[in-house]
Amino acid sequence: MPKDKTESHARIIAAAKTEFLTCGFENASMRRIAANAGITASGLYKHFPNKEEMFAALVQPMLDEFMTLYRRKEQEENDAIRKIGSAAAFLNDDAVYVMEFIYDHFDAFKLLVCCSQGTRYEDYSHTLAAMEEESSLKFIGALRSRGDHVPDFDRREFHLLVSANVEAVLQPIRHDFTRAEALHYAQTINTFFAKGWKWLCGME
Repeated sequence: MPKDKTESHARIIAAAKTEFLTCGFENASMRRIAANAGITASGLYKHFPNKEEMFAALVQPMLDEFMTLYRRKEQEENDAIRKIGSAAAFLNDDAVYVMEFIYDHFDAFKLLVCCSQGTRYEDYSHTLAAMEEESSLKFIGALRSRGDHVPDFDRREFHLLVSANVEAVLQPIRHDFTRAEALHYAQTINTFFAKGWKWLCGME
């Protein structure tokens, strides 16, 4: 990509992020983005075919990175089950682990959680809850496979509990907590939910 186009692209990305954060996806104006990037509206379309692809450029790289880290953490938890008692430790640090990642990529998460209505990302919190539910069921299945007693539970209740846990982690984004406030809250989440998850997994 020639240098001038690279510089234009960077200006578009910066202008788009400001516009989406300020107005949300549905009310964002391609004309305002173009004006703030210092290019024509027609020039904007040489970089992005539509508004949604511009939004995707701001959030998808973060989501790809998050998925890599999520799967790595999932594998670490499953590996830990092979060591008696060690799996419980992972139930105590998940919120802090995720919150640190969120605040390393705060603008992208703010876009995703608060500004994505009208895009293919608008239900991402539900997508994340479904991922977490699947991962948690695998975790419980692995515990049972190694012979641990895990009490039976209502799957609908389980779904609601996982969804509540995921939504709790996302709340600091909606309320613009500082990083320090969010990490303190993440510790609170861990304290609040850990005993219940350990009970559900037969660890207490």
